[in-house]
This record gives sequence, structure tokens and C-alpha cells, in this order.
Amino acid sequence: MKYCASDLSEILLSAEQIDQRVGELAAEITADYSDQEIMIVGVLTGSFVFLADLLRQIDRPCVVDFLAAYSYGTGTNSSGEIRVERDLRVSVVDKDVLVVEDIVDTGLTLSRLIAMLQERGAASVKVCCLLDKPARREVSVQLDYVGFQIPDRFVVGYGLDYDQHYRNLPCVAVLKADKYLTRSTVE
Repeated sequence: MKYCASDLSEILLSAEQIDQRVGELAAEITADYSDQEIMIVGVLTGSFVFLADLLRQIDRPCVVDFLAAYSYGTGTNSSGEIRVERDLRVSVVDKDVLVVEDIVDTGLTLSRLIAMLQERGAASVKVCCLLDKPARREVSVQLDYVGFQIPDRFVVGYGLDYDQHYRNLPCVAVLKADKYLTRSTVE
């Protein structure tokens, strides 16, 4: 599958809008962690673009690690089952942890990750997400830094994918339904 503009029904967020908001989030985080080192935990794979841009603008000492947690597989709807496939390599004990997510919709994955980090002894756990899709929320989660709240549409770009495609788009766009409804929506 090759990217082409005809795969998209609309651009929700331009590269310029994203860049501006990422700078604002980084400034908020820098101010809130004024005298602390931050352990940033990126949730792979979707957060890597957002995390890289955000990290370069945070003016505080940071430790960065990644974990991979999945609830989607290659479909478009959460399976409800969370799998941690790559765990952290750095201990979170007594650290101020900032979880960086690409998108929060059901909240299932994020609530499990927050609980896991707290159980492992993190001093604090906060969440920064690029996109918040509250219409799909199934469990309540505290989002400390939110880039944009979006409607319940299937979006790709800026790290977000459909079946591992479209991550390289510089914007966040709505994928046309005929591009994903022809396949199984839950793996």
C-alpha cells in the first residue's frame, strides 16, 4: 500500500498546528518539572514522532525509555486485550515518569500502563498525549497534557498508522473508510 492524498478524506491537523502545539506542551512540561529530572516513557510505536519533537523542546534533564503495548493489532478497533511486548529497560523506582502517547481513546491501554508504573514504584506518573478521543473512552484516565481533542474518526499520520502505513505523514488526517473497511477491523 502506497500513500496518496486520495486515501484521506480530510486533514484534521496541519504540520504547522502540530508544531505549534508541541512547543506549547513542551513549555508547560518544562515549567511543571522545574527542578526535577523527568523519566519519559514513550509508548511504541505510534508515539515516536511526537516524542522526538516534544523531547527536543523540553528544557529539563530527561531519561528516555520505551515500551510497546498493543490493543489494536492491524485493525481499527481496540480488541480490549492489552499486550506489553517490549518492557522498559530502566527502573522507574522513585522517578517522576511522563508517559507519552500518540492517542488516547478507550483508555484501556493507558490505565493498565499507569497502574503498572505505579506498582513498580514510580514517584509520580503523568501523561502527555498528542490526541485525545474522549467519545471512545471506556475507562477514566487522567491526561495531564493534551495536544488536541479530536472527534471519533479513524486518523493516521504523525506517527499514527493503519496496518503500519501512513506514519510518515507530517499531518494528522482522516483515513477514508474504504481504505480500512475492506479488511477485518479486529485482529
